[in-house]
Amino acid sequence: MGNEQSSSSKKAITKGLGVIKGGPSNSKVQSHLENAKKSRILQLKNCNIKTVPEAIDEVAEILRNLDLADNRIIEITFDFKRFTALKHLNLHGNKLTKLPDSVGSLKSLETFDVSDNQLDELPDSIAACINLKSVNASNNKLTSFPSGTCLLPALEFLDLSGNLIDSLPESICDLKASELNLNRNRLNTLHDNLAKCQKLRILRVEENCLNKTAFTVAILKESSLSLICYSGNLLNDTEFQHLNGYEEYQERFTATKRKGV
Repeated sequence: MGNEQSSSSKKAITKGLGVIKGGPSNSKVQSHLENAKKSRILQLKNCNIKTVPEAIDEVAEILRNLDLADNRIIEITFDFKRFTALKHLNLHGNKLTKLPDSVGSLKSLETFDVSDNQLDELPDSIAACINLKSVNASNNKLTSFPSGTCLLPALEFLDLSGNLIDSLPESICDLKASELNLNRNRLNTLHDNLAKCQKLRILRVEENCLNKTAFTVAILKESSLSLICYSGNLLNDTEFQHLNGYEEYQERFTATKRKGV
């Protein structure tokens, strides 16, 4: 009887592993799933899988770390609602075009990496991830700033570099992050409400389409920004240094540098 139950269990785990030719054996993926029951960490990075194993459901409620980076996953077919303990989710380097709204049920999530996919938006439900500190959605196809991220109360770092964003929303004033990376987008203007982001210290907007008028008095003089990275835009250093408000910005920059921050 014991052998029969063990065999049945293995069949259940092996079902729907989604392993494709050239990837690991089913037994290897199964081994990772078994280890996750003890470690609470499921490491399936670079396993050449195209779908998330159905057997992940067996460890959903206990997982703290789920790493599915560098695979060939096109769609998340499972519901995140059972992943109540998950703190770190890595989906980097797949072929995702959409994320399920159930992402918002990840109340314990602290780091979320969906970089190098094909996403054209992040679900608004992400705003419900109340413990989320770091979001990396770089190198996707986002055409607008994901407003849901502005409502994340614990957010510290937001990377949206390498997308197709051309403007910032009015709600940017609610952003709690200390660092915002918008390098390599299509920005032709910034929003004065950046000056209302009390915690924002670092703004990276390199390689966009910004001219000197984008860096307004409010952004330079009234914000908390101590580092603005702007190279690769439609202005040079001399023009930037002659902008109204530059002296106030330079004072913050120098003060921060002295502190070694």
